[in-house]
Amino acid sequence: MKLYIKYMVSLRCKLFVKNELEKLGLHYISVELGMIEIKEDISESQKQEFKLNLAKSGLELIDDNRSILIDKIKNVIIEMIHYSDEVLKVNYSDYIAQKLNYDYTYLSNLFSEVKGITIQHFIIKHKIERAKELILYNELNLTEIAYKLNYSSVAHLSNQFKKVTGHTPTFYKKIGQKRKQNLENL
Repeated sequence: MKLYIKYMVSLRCKLFVKNELEKLGLHYISVELGMIEIKEDISESQKQEFKLNLAKSGLELIDDNRSILIDKIKNVIIEMIHYSDEVLKVNYSDYIAQKLNYDYTYLSNLFSEVKGITIQHFIIKHKIERAKELILYNELNLTEIAYKLNYSSVAHLSNQFKKVTGHTPTFYKKIGQKRKQNLENL
C-alpha cells in the first residue's frame, strides 16, 4: 500500500517516518521523499494515529490525488537539484514527465493552477538555493557550480542568481565569509 506525505523533503523526515511506522507495527517496503510503501493495509485507527504523529512534526498525510501529484512533482525537482550528483542529459520537462509518467503540459498546467507559479520558476528557485549552499560550502568554483546545476554558462547562473536574490554570487560569497568571521569572533 502506498501513502503520500506532504513536506517530506529531507533525510531527517525519512528517518522520522520510518520510526513512526515501526511504532505502529507497520513494515515498510520503501520510504522515499514524499511517498512510502508499506507491506500491509493500514487500519483506520492506525491511519489516524499516523496522521496525528506526522502533524506534530510538520508533515501531512495526503489523500487528494491532485495534491499527491503536485507533491510528486515537487519531490522529483527537489531530488533532482538537491540530492543528485548526476548532470542531466535531457531537459527538465522531459525528465519530470518521464519520471512521473505523465504528459509535461498536463503537469505544468496543474502545477501552475494549484501552486500559482510555473514549474520552471519553482526549478529556478531551487537551483538558486542549491547554488547558495554550494557557494557557502566553498568547495566548488562558479564554473563547477554552473555545470553541476545544468546552466549553460557562469553568466547565465549569475544573471538568474541576481534576479532571484538581488545580489551577484560573488557578493553573496563575501557576505557568507563575513558572517563566518563574525561568528568566529564571538
